[in-house]
Amino acid sequence: MAALLALGMALPAAARTVPLPAASQPLSVAPAAPAQPTPPAAAGSSPAAHPMTATDVQAWLDGLMPSALKMAQVPGAVVVIVKDGRPLVQQGYGWADRDRRTPVDAQRTLFRPGSISKLFTWTAVMQLVEQGKLDLDADLNRYLDFKLPEHPGKPLTLRHVLTHTTGFEETARNLITYDAGTPDLAQVLKSYVPPSLYPPGERPGYSNYATALAGYIVQRVSGMPFDDYIEQRILWPLGMRHASFRQPLPPALAPLMSQGWESQDEPPKGFEIVSMAPAGSLSATGEDMGRFMTAFLQQGRLGNAQLLKPETVAQMHGQITRPMPDLMGIGLGFYQHDLNGHRGVGHGGDTVLFHSDLALFLDDGVGLFVSVNSPGKGEQGKWLRDRVMESFADRYLPDTRPPTPRSVDDATAKAHGQALAGYWQSTAGRTPPSSPCWRC
Repeated sequence: MAALLALGMALPAAARTVPLPAASQPLSVAPAAPAQPTPPAAAGSSPAAHPMTATDVQAWLDGLMPSALKMAQVPGAVVVIVKDGRPLVQQGYGWADRDRRTPVDAQRTLFRPGSISKLFTWTAVMQLVEQGKLDLDADLNRYLDFKLPEHPGKPLTLRHVLTHTTGFEETARNLITYDAGTPDLAQVLKSYVPPSLYPPGERPGYSNYATALAGYIVQRVSGMPFDDYIEQRILWPLGMRHASFRQPLPPALAPLMSQGWESQDEPPKGFEIVSMAPAGSLSATGEDMGRFMTAFLQQGRLGNAQLLKPETVAQMHGQITRPMPDLMGIGLGFYQHDLNGHRGVGHGGDTVLFHSDLALFLDDGVGLFVSVNSPGKGEQGKWLRDRVMESFADRYLPDTRPPTPRSVDDATAKAHGQALAGYWQSTAGRTPPSSPCWRC
């Protein structure tokens, strides 16, 4: 069961374990801030950025990835970097199928981005919001054919869903299985509604169930099956011809799917079936993920396709909801992903076998997607994914801000550390003392 929690656990570090506001205190929402120029670095205070050219980035990745995969005992990976509206580097490393000696090809090999799939579901939601068919602040029950629990005076809304503040307990029951049939989304959602632990809008709590609800609402309001809607309104307009939410994959794509391994010493596990498909069932090549990143870096546009209005994209990247004022938060679906003082948004994704991350550095016009097809030895595959992102930022987007003066003395810092020490529990899995534990 612990392994099945992986689908939604690739959160920014600041979002994983945080002190929570009092139950009566709503989460703070900061409006989107205008981009600020990066202050010049003090002389000798920070490293100079390497030139972000295809030649330099390719050489850097080629020097890093083969040895890193070997050390982490991960069979294969894909890395895609886009810049200024076009691919800069898109490269596969290692094996997609080790037994057949099939190498990873960034243009043909499909990986499972896990919860990065949610960005596509949010895009579908916001398209329908633009059309006036959905209201981010309307009661979800208005769009459903079954009843969700209600909190007096606090309707559960799509805004809560996109910001992971629904109050639902997270559930991973049968979230991922192998080589099964196509899940019936309506049946999955109706068969078990997770307990509502907190009133909407008061506590952060990651919810795959809530995201699947959003996908079901897209299906009901659009009148199209969810998979059809995603293909016809997002994937095909962007030219993402090697991408699909369908489970199992269509016959034309199935042979291109990378194998996934729990361990390099074990045989591949097979195709993962995500029961709550809108929360994590995407399969896509690195090249196609680059197309998606480019569209969002270009205010919702790629070529002749305009997925969303520029103001909608700005809304999704801004309006940050924070668990605490000084911590990174979440916009409408996109996590705040700042690195080295560079404004970033994105999302991570973990299935049992695949581990991925996507980041858009908005003021730099740069997007990065990385995915590995195994957790590796001691979960070093997950570490490798994070390390590629951080190393890229250190090399090409270094921190040029002047040093920040200390704001607290040693005694205060020590007291703060002692206050944080102890055992922590996710808000998504905690049953409050005042609530009975039902269906445990």
